[in-house]
Amino acid sequence: KQVSTQSTGAIGKNKRLSKRKGNKKKIIDPFTKKEWYDVKAPSMFSVRDVGKTLVTRTTGTKIAADALKGRVYECALADLNADENAFRKFKLICEDVQGKYCYTNFHGMDLTRDKLCSLVRKWQTLIEAHVDVKTTDGYLLRIFCLGFTKKVNKQIKKAAYAKSSQVRAIRKKMVDIMTKEASTEDLKSFVNKLIPDSIGKDIEKECMDIYPLHDVFIRKVKVLKKPKFDASKLMDLHGEVGGTTDETGEIISAPGEFVEPTIQDSV
Repeated sequence: KQVSTQSTGAIGKNKRLSKRKGNKKKIIDPFTKKEWYDVKAPSMFSVRDVGKTLVTRTTGTKIAADALKGRVYECALADLNADENAFRKFKLICEDVQGKYCYTNFHGMDLTRDKLCSLVRKWQTLIEAHVDVKTTDGYLLRIFCLGFTKKVNKQIKKAAYAKSSQVRAIRKKMVDIMTKEASTEDLKSFVNKLIPDSIGKDIEKECMDIYPLHDVFIRKVKVLKKPKFDASKLMDLHGEVGGTTDETGEIISAPGEFVEPTIQDSV
């Protein structure tokens, strides 16, 4: 009996054939919807223009200023203050947007990894301390400090190790000095102390009678809590006068501030 070998075809739909041509979405360059804003550093730093930042334009309910607020920018201190060290990094957070400018505030400080690694050596004791301090204007900061023991003059012994009791005494001294320096100042004054690292030098001097130290640095500063946002205080920090802005970026006056009335057409 002869068997038919004729193919009946594939059961089901062929997905490739069923696809319609011409319904491809038109590719638009996303950068056509973006705009540039200038990032401004507070008046503690000599270089005020940090750089530029990119954001999608205000469309409908999505406001550009809301997308910018809360952005954190990390800058080397050498870029913010021309004559300072490059190994100290400052974090600045955008708190307000006015026109095409992002006004930032201090958000933290850190040392670069290569600097930290270059400090750690053999034959010395590393001493670290940290403390949570509240500034006079209500910022809660966590400050980290580190220092290293060093050989005294004409020392023959190879190592310069401190006893555990000396380490504890030095750590207590570090905590006391950091607490005193931060709790008696507002944030602006405290940042002014961080820029030349005068706190590290004070710790080095104070601990000389316990054990000689060198390479004492404020290693890191974190902002844990902030007071309620005040536009006029931020403008004072930037050395400018102004209020908050609306969704178009126009400056609105702060409460209690005199505003000159607009000229009416009928007059």
